Amino acid sequence: MTNYQKIAELLYPNNKFTVEEILSKYPKRNLDKNQVVSRYAPSPTGYMHLGNFFQMFISYNLTRVTDGVFFLRIEDTDSKREKKDATQVIYEILDNFGIKANEYQTLDGEDIGAYGPYVQSQRVEIYKAFAKKLVAEGKAFPCFCKKTEGKEDVLKLREHKFENDDAKEYDPCRDLSYEEVEANIKEGKPFAIRLKTKNTGTERVKFYDLIKGEIDTKANAKDIILVKSDGVPPYAFAHAIDDTLMGTTIVVRGEEYISSTPAHMEIFDALGFDYVTYCHNPLICKIGDEGNRRKISKRYDPEADMRYYFEEGYPIESVLEYLLNLINSGFESWRRENPTLDWKEFKFGVNDITAVAPIFDLVKLNDISKNLISRMNKVDVYNGALVWAEKYDTEFAKLLKEHKNMAINMLNIDREIERPRKDIAKFKDVKALYSYFFNEIFDRAELLNFDEKYAKENIVRFLTAYKNVVDVTVQKDEWFAGVKEVAGSCGFATDNKAYKANPTAYAGNVADACTILRVAITGRTQTPDLYSIMQTLGKDEVMSRIDYVLQNLK
Repeated sequence: MTNYQKIAELLYPNNKFTVEEILSKYPKRNLDKNQVVSRYAPSPTGYMHLGNFFQMFISYNLTRVTDGVFFLRIEDTDSKREKKDATQVIYEILDNFGIKANEYQTLDGEDIGAYGPYVQSQRVEIYKAFAKKLVAEGKAFPCFCKKTEGKEDVLKLREHKFENDDAKEYDPCRDLSYEEVEANIKEGKPFAIRLKTKNTGTERVKFYDLIKGEIDTKANAKDIILVKSDGVPPYAFAHAIDDTLMGTTIVVRGEEYISSTPAHMEIFDALGFDYVTYCHNPLICKIGDEGNRRKISKRYDPEADMRYYFEEGYPIESVLEYLLNLINSGFESWRRENPTLDWKEFKFGVNDITAVAPIFDLVKLNDISKNLISRMNKVDVYNGALVWAEKYDTEFAKLLKEHKNMAINMLNIDREIERPRKDIAKFKDVKALYSYFFNEIFDRAELLNFDEKYAKENIVRFLTAYKNVVDVTVQKDEWFAGVKEVAGSCGFATDNKAYKANPTAYAGNVADACTILRVAITGRTQTPDLYSIMQTLGKDEVMSRIDYVLQNLK
């Protein structure tokens, strides 16, 4: 009979902890049954993906609404894929979005919370203790196969097994004797630790998923790796140990992990742990060019990178509210009924999470953001634009600071009214939308962008006449009456019914005259309230622009 205890001692002769010592350091959390403990466990292998953030946001909200515990665990066990400074990027993005974990490790290495370390590379001694225990119990074994040779050997044996109606993925090292293990150790061969599956390939298992419901599927029949040859465990083994020790009650992860769940369940069984509850959320998709649904991808979609939203200048609330729409479609109607409440007032539970893959739509995000920004006051919009510009457009930031009062007044046009203007989707838009307020960046040639339907002589006649009566200090009604009077004197119809009856008899109607004036002052055919724009620019600037147009049209 194989002496598994001796093999375990041979593999792990100098473990720092025993399993019993570890379990005593991680007591059960003192929470009631309704309080959720969940985590965000990113790998620092690059930028933060939208789908990864989406899962985090579900976890965060499930704990927030139950007054539970949300903790951050860095899963840095894949050294080959780890990127420099990726952990710092994770922390910065969470901080910028206002997501605060109850427990985590600071960038300086201090654990905040009693269930750390919260970085997996610092928990290797914990994994060793459990690996040793499983080997000693005959539930796991050392595998000395080299990557290439091992795979070839396993494939040959697997083919043989299938020919004999046995679907178990047999590993050639699973039945090594103590003497064989000892010989390999003496030769200095590296080893991985594999689970000795108890299944044959015919068994089935059931588990309950919070989104999908009960799932009946084929049981694991693979001798899966628990610890790699570098001594570090992959996700399957590490998460079973960590989520148990840390008291996780709900694990939120992508639905691509559903097929791996039977293997994870067998690991929990081998360790003697209760299963955690899984919440496999659907993956965020996009509609491709050919109308096909595809997973949102870093290769094709810049919005898959969470840094994109900062670079574009979206208010963080816009992004979070949009994600709430993707998580729970009920948020949209709640927002309509509660336009001024903070999004954190919206409550939802696991039964409210969408089971259908949400479609990411930038148009929808922009609409949400426009609504949100339209409800901001002028100072908040100014500050948002300035904070964005100081990081991503220093030239524009300088102008915003130099013309602060003018910029604030500019952003207040069509704002403090019953139906405020909704033209700004993100703070990056401010420069393009309102560039005509800043002579330093505005190209005056745009002031000549008149529609071809307006005859040059009619433009010149109207602007020349209007120039003589410009007054931006009078009330708006009086100003418009003056525009209308000048338009009438220059051949524009002041009676719209008469214009519609015989349009060729006129140079245009009053709306056309206003469009000519709008283009001459802003270079745009669509802008906020023209009267307010002229007041903000001031009479001298308005006159200067009209003069420029007349000089270049004559």
